[in-house]
Amino acid sequence: MKIEENKILHRENKKPIIYDLYYNENQKPKPIVIFCHGYKGFKDWGAWHLVAEAFAKAGFFFLKFNFSHNGGTVDEPIDFPDLEAFSENNYTKELDDLETIIAFMATTKHYMLEADVNTISLIGHSRGGGIALIKAEENSNIKNVITWAGVSDYKSRFKEGTDEFKDWEKTGVKYVQNGRTKQQMPHNFQFYKDFKANEDRLTIKRAAEQLTKPYLIIHGSNDPTVSVEEAKSLHTWNSKSVLKLIDEANHVFGAKHPWEENTLPKDLEKVVKTTINFLK
Repeated sequence: MKIEENKILHRENKKPIIYDLYYNENQKPKPIVIFCHGYKGFKDWGAWHLVAEAFAKAGFFFLKFNFSHNGGTVDEPIDFPDLEAFSENNYTKELDDLETIIAFMATTKHYMLEADVNTISLIGHSRGGGIALIKAEENSNIKNVITWAGVSDYKSRFKEGTDEFKDWEKTGVKYVQNGRTKQQMPHNFQFYKDFKANEDRLTIKRAAEQLTKPYLIIHGSNDPTVSVEEAKSLHTWNSKSVLKLIDEANHVFGAKHPWEENTLPKDLEKVVKTTINFLK
């Protein structure tokens, strides 16, 4: 298996994007899978490397990447050394990052013998599920989309009208503690303003209803972070979607960071197998 880690995609006047590739080097073009991490996530979180290996073993060309403003840097792609960048992140930046990655894979000559540019699928975890779904609806290069513990609605998460929201608007910044690193992670109010300016595009329900491509929804029945009801809503909005609930699974399907085992947690293994079967 060929593994290329921490490759840098440079962009003019924008932050670079760092990504990893996993594939079997056999000079046969393989279907491309692009994986989008979630909120307070990164490409090297937990067992994502084992997920990547499983897809490569199954005959896919797998790419995982860090969103440019996720708080990581080129030198330190794990965790959140750049909280200033984190504070300036928003949904349209993430959509732009994903567009850049898709365009790179669709046009680069470097992997033409290994990657089938006509078969690109997106997987998004949690918040990244919404990003993947919106992008799949708007980009004709995408053939399939899969959401793992995906969110169904961004707007409700801003809690408009609450005291917390009014304080955020007044001060221009709010902080969310990262339970693992104990960092106070800043969100500038631009995050909300950008959402309002692009609300129609960023409405996940609209994207789900208008999506005409194969769509698989996977969710843990015991997810404490994103309710299983959100998965059911996504499924309701798209009658051709496939909903697979993993019994008793949590938000990260049994994984954690760091993941020291050499094998996938059982629930995440089920997620990966279900996804591979869907794509094949």
